[in-house]
Order: sequence, then structure tokens, then C-alpha cells
Amino acid sequence: MIQYLIIAAITAVITFVVSLAVYRGALKYKLYPTIRERDVHTRPTPRLGGVAMFVGVIAAFVIASQNPFFASTFGSPGPILAIGGAALLTVLIGVADDIWDLDWMIKLAGQFLAAGLIAWLGVQIYSLPIGGLTVGSSWMSFTMTVFAIVLVMNAINFIDGLDGLVAGVALIANGTFLIYGYLLVRETGQTSFFNLSLLISAVLVGACAGFLPLNWHPARMFMGDAGALLVGLLMATSAVAITGTVDPTSLGRSQLLGIYIPIILPFAILVVPLLDFGLAVFRRLRAGKSPFSADRKHLHHRLLDMGHTHFQAVLIFYAWTSVIAISCLLFFVFQPYWVALVFLIAGVIICAVVTLAPLGRRKTLEFSAQTVGADDPAFERVREYDPLDAASEDRPHDAPISHELVAEVVAVAEAQRTEPEASPVRRSDDDAPAPKDNP
Repeated sequence: MIQYLIIAAITAVITFVVSLAVYRGALKYKLYPTIRERDVHTRPTPRLGGVAMFVGVIAAFVIASQNPFFASTFGSPGPILAIGGAALLTVLIGVADDIWDLDWMIKLAGQFLAAGLIAWLGVQIYSLPIGGLTVGSSWMSFTMTVFAIVLVMNAINFIDGLDGLVAGVALIANGTFLIYGYLLVRETGQTSFFNLSLLISAVLVGACAGFLPLNWHPARMFMGDAGALLVGLLMATSAVAITGTVDPTSLGRSQLLGIYIPIILPFAILVVPLLDFGLAVFRRLRAGKSPFSADRKHLHHRLLDMGHTHFQAVLIFYAWTSVIAISCLLFFVFQPYWVALVFLIAGVIICAVVTLAPLGRRKTLEFSAQTVGADDPAFERVREYDPLDAASEDRPHDAPISHELVAEVVAVAEAQRTEPEASPVRRSDDDAPAPKDNP
């Protein structure tokens, strides 16, 4: 494990240094696109972070090839060259899309080409533990691999909408997968703990860690489509590669769960991106649009609309990813499974409460705003939070609803309700007594 951590650290340093150079070059030559309607940021920001991550990844592979501990990994250069070529193609497509906004069919064709290159040169899904070890035909293995890689690439790319979101989620997910993969090869009694899958995970952890300081909110640079697609490509390739090095049926653990962890974990750590991807495709197809057309209805956008701040929305994604990934790891490590089950249930409850918390504040705010009378001096201040008022449409949907705001509007509403009790009741002119005649 120390050797993997060293590679991850080297990748992080190289990525960080190159990211700084790319950032300064992008500012100097104004290499940044205009702000789009669906974007969350408000100032032009370079999108070339994927280039820096690619340089860090390739440099890490070159350095690892000189390490005798990874001699067996580089004994067959075909898969390494395929990954490098696919990564280069992915980054070129991503950069071109960030600059010229390519048609979605061109981007998708490039993704299939990159995935096909990896599968063609030997990184394929060779086995699936379904009722025992099931080995498909070569054609089936190739097809499943290509579609799995393209699916993960797009799932990761779809959630790339907030500062630090993809880099942080990938860091958590691949860090967990690295630990799991290392424990897995030890569990199966392999003589060497070094394989391509774990090397890819370590390199990707380092690339994300090195880029995250420049991508943290407020981001100075985005990874762009080049970086998001590269992260998805490497994550999928790492998960696929482990199926060719480990026989799940050789596990000495539970016959029910231990066998399925190798296919459960890769999808579990991607559950949030895959959920967002599935919802987006369904939403767009139902509207008669392309499944790859852009909109502002992704999960991270909805978190902002609920009232979460940018920072809170990112942390919520981190929390969900951590709970699901760590739970799968605990299911593999601990027996009986009650420890992992308790952690999973508690984590899901906590994450759900935090995720839905703004809804309670919003309902309180809306109710209080509706109780403020039109003759109250504070009416103009609070009416924009009344969903039944046309003026509420003028309020930005991503404006955060803080506890302070709720307290302020509730205080106005309470004052409005208690004012009649504290002051004399005003009567209409019809109810007023007739004036007496002056003597």
C-alpha cells in the first residue's frame, strides 16, 4: 500500500504544479469561455483543468513504470498504451467541446472510440459473479466493457456543475476502491499486490487531490469536460480491470455477499452520478429532447433550489458518496454484517435529514410571508417569499434560505399577528359614534 500512496502523492504534486501553470497561461491568453445560462458561477473561469490532470496521470504512469514493484503491471504494455491513448482522445474531445461546444453525437462517438480502444487492447469485463462464476463470450465481454465505460464517463460528466464536486466525489470513491482492491487481492491470496486496477485508482486519487485546491469554491479553474470525462474513463477502467485479476469465488468470506462485492462496489460508489444521469436522460427524453442536451435540473441544481448554499450542496454529495462507499467496504471487512448495516442506516438517515432540511425552513418562511398584511411596512420586504405572490417569481431560485432569514420573516409575521391585541381596535366610520353637538 505504501507504494500506491507514493504514486498518489507524486501524481498530486505534478497535477498541482501543472494546474498552476495552466491556470496562469489561461488567464494570460484569455482561454476561457463565456458564462452559459445554466452555469452557477458568475465570472469567466478557465476550463482547462483536465489538461493538467492528464499530464499528471501520464507522468505518474511513466514514473511507476520505472518502479520495480510495478514490473508485473507493465510487463504487458498493451493495456497501458490503450489507457494512455484513450485518455488523450478523451481530453482532446473534452477541450474541443469546452471551446467550440461540439455536437453531442460527436462527443458520444469519441467516447465510444476511447472505450473501444481500451477494450480492444485487453482491459475487459471477463467475469461476472452471478450464481457462480459466469464467463461471457469475447464479443459480449467487449460490448459490456465499452458500454460500461461510456456510461460512467457520462455519469461523472453530468454531475460536474459545482466547484470541487467531481474532484471530491472521485477522490472519496477511488480512495475507497483502492482500499477495497488492496484488501481483495490479499483476501484471494495473490502473491503480488500490484496490478493495473489499483495503480489506476492510486493515480486518479492523486490527480483529483492535486487539482482540488484550484477547484475548491470559489474555483479558480474548472476541470471542464476534458477532466470530467477523463475521471469517468479512469474510474470505469479501474473497476473493469479488477475483474481480470481477481476470481470472486475464491473469497473465503460469505457465500452470499462476498462474491457480489466486486460488482456492487463500483456501482455503489457511483450511485449518485448514475442516479443523476438516469434522471436527466429520462427527463430530456420525456420532453422530446436529446438525452445529452443541457439544462439546469441536475441534482446539484435542485439542492441549490431547495435553499442549500454552494458549499453545503457539495458537502451533501460528499456525504452520500462516503456513506455508500464506506458501507460497501465495511460489508466486505466485518462479519457479521450488523456493523456495516448500522453504519449504512445511520448514514442514510443523517444524510436525508441534512439534504431535506431547507424544505422545513422554506415552508416556515412561506407560511410566515403569507400572514403579513398588505398594509404592513414590511410587506414589500417579505412578499417575495410568498409562493402565491407573483412577485415571488422575481426571487432567484438559488438564493439560500438561511436560519437568519427565516427568523426575520417569522418575527415580522408574529408582530403582525400580535399588533391588533396590543393596540386599540380600529372601527370603520360607519361604526363610529355620532359627534355630539357643541354646547
